[in-house]
Amino acid sequence: MAYALLFSVFVISTCGLVYELISGALASYLLGDSVLQFSTVIGVYLFSMGIGSFFSRYISKDLPAVFIRVEILIAVVGGCSAALLFMVFEYVSSFRVILYSLVSLTGTLVGLEIPLLMRILKAHFEFKDLVSKVFTFDYVGALIASILFPLALAPHLGLVRSAFMFGMINACVAMWALALFRDEIRMSRVLAAEGAGALALLLAGFVYSGSIMGMAEASTYPDSVIYAKSSRYQRIVLTRSPYDIRLFLNGNLQFSSADEYRYHEALVHPAMGSMDGPKDILILGGGDGLAAREILKYPSVRSITLVDLDPEVTKLFAGNEILVKLNENSLASPKLKIVNADAFVWLREDKGTYDFIAVDFPDPSNFSIGKLYSASFDKLLFKALKDTGAAVIQSTSPYVARKSFWCVNNTLAAAGFHTTPYHAYVPAFGDWGYVLASKRPFTPPLKYPAGLKYVSVETVKGMLEFPRDMEAVETEVNRLNNQVLVRYFEDEWAKYSRVNQ
Repeated sequence: MAYALLFSVFVISTCGLVYELISGALASYLLGDSVLQFSTVIGVYLFSMGIGSFFSRYISKDLPAVFIRVEILIAVVGGCSAALLFMVFEYVSSFRVILYSLVSLTGTLVGLEIPLLMRILKAHFEFKDLVSKVFTFDYVGALIASILFPLALAPHLGLVRSAFMFGMINACVAMWALALFRDEIRMSRVLAAEGAGALALLLAGFVYSGSIMGMAEASTYPDSVIYAKSSRYQRIVLTRSPYDIRLFLNGNLQFSSADEYRYHEALVHPAMGSMDGPKDILILGGGDGLAAREILKYPSVRSITLVDLDPEVTKLFAGNEILVKLNENSLASPKLKIVNADAFVWLREDKGTYDFIAVDFPDPSNFSIGKLYSASFDKLLFKALKDTGAAVIQSTSPYVARKSFWCVNNTLAAAGFHTTPYHAYVPAFGDWGYVLASKRPFTPPLKYPAGLKYVSVETVKGMLEFPRDMEAVETEVNRLNNQVLVRYFEDEWAKYSRVNQ
């Protein structure tokens, strides 16, 4: 019995850390700024575990029965937490209160587990052996959870299904403990019924987790969801209305098919059109193939290297019939090579130089993306660019996030670039900004490829002019050790959201 209970320490430790990681990941998905969300979730969770450990001293009777009931409660609360949080996100204004309440409740219950088990086991081991054995199993369980979560659980099961699965594991621990102590527990039938009920609830949640996420996303997105998948890196959702197809990554709109041509023509053609026969092209981000579609309009192009972190995105846009039609099958071009890698790491190791680099990353809403707008990254960009070449960086809205936009510009200038900021109106996003970075002063082109819907000599002239409310402002340079751009971005978009609620 003693070693069976010690093994349960390993199991419940794994479950406890998985709940913590799920809460942190879910908070970063829904609220952005992953470092802040993970830090606060972990802090609240550990503090709550301390509270649970403290209150365990007041439990003096029926320890096995109390332990079993605690396991059942953890199974239900932790197992259902992800589904509940996704379901209520769109309906409550105080989402953080619910999030941290669930984190606190789960942490408090988890904090009760180990002290209760140690007191149950003290009759079987000397104190020094008991402590070393319990904490050894506890830490090994934490290691297993930290490896399983990013490699298997988040990318393959998803957050909701993973939570239900580990809830079932907690419930199984409760039933196992009930079998071990059946002769010592007076209300074993009641606990068996509670455990069976918890298992049935969690199993149903696991089986119908796809439907649960479908309902949650139906409330989040006004249009019909035609594709939804959690990759290792993000939640990918496609919606369809009578008018357009929209891509969302972690709930953030990436494009609308009704007007994406404005965004991508503005991203590519001012720089490409100014060059004499650009040949070697690099796209960082842009896994949808839409920037590549525009680049392939130049016959001189001989090679395009597209570096996008998420293989699920490039696979989707290379294989879905609707999306292939939208990007004109650009990802299947013999001129194009797809590399699924972290752009920062890849660019640091790459030895090539390029005539044109399109930087089409998501907005710097968290530190993992903010590093791709840092001075360190821009220096790598400078090294990868030919002397006669140009890079263009999508740079959020200069109207909504004025300091953020000019921070991108000023950071590029600090890396040694000549910068040419410009903006274009994209109805799905509003006024959107770009920065053209080159080693020589930029001269706008006088000719563009035939058939463009938006970009022309006249429109580019207007793109280069900024009204007073979008004029340049002084900012700090975005560096890896300060990530000031993420702070600017969060503050400015939060203010805009409050004003427009």
